[in-house]
Amino acid sequence: MSLSSPNLPKLVASLRQYSAQMFLHDLLAGITVGLVALPLAMAFGIAFGVTPQAGLYTVVVAGFLISALGGSRTPIGGPTGAFVVIVAGIIARFGLSGLEMVTLMAGVILIRMQADQKLREKRS
Repeated sequence: MSLSSPNLPKLVASLRQYSAQMFLHDLLAGITVGLVALPLAMAFGIAFGVTPQAGLYTVVVAGFLISALGGSRTPIGGPTGAFVVIVAGIIARFGLSGLEMVTLMAGVILIRMQADQKLREKRS
């Protein structure tokens, strides 16, 4: 698999031109995002009836996965207040195990949609 492969995450492909100046800019951006995202993730954890640490674990793991596997050189991901109502409703009705199941189902659907899109692009 070459560094220009369409299946290769953009993170890996963009490392070819990565410089120390880009790292400093990314570091500053990461600190800025962290100042907002980490307290927000802790607040979401408390709001959903789990520990603040669970919110932190979630935002760190999700942030890493979005950055590592995303399809863009500049991925945007993190906790968002827009989903609070949806997540709270799922937890209230089905509990944390229901939330885990819905999350896995959403992931499978997204992976399937991505695979279908790639098939359509190959046929065109």
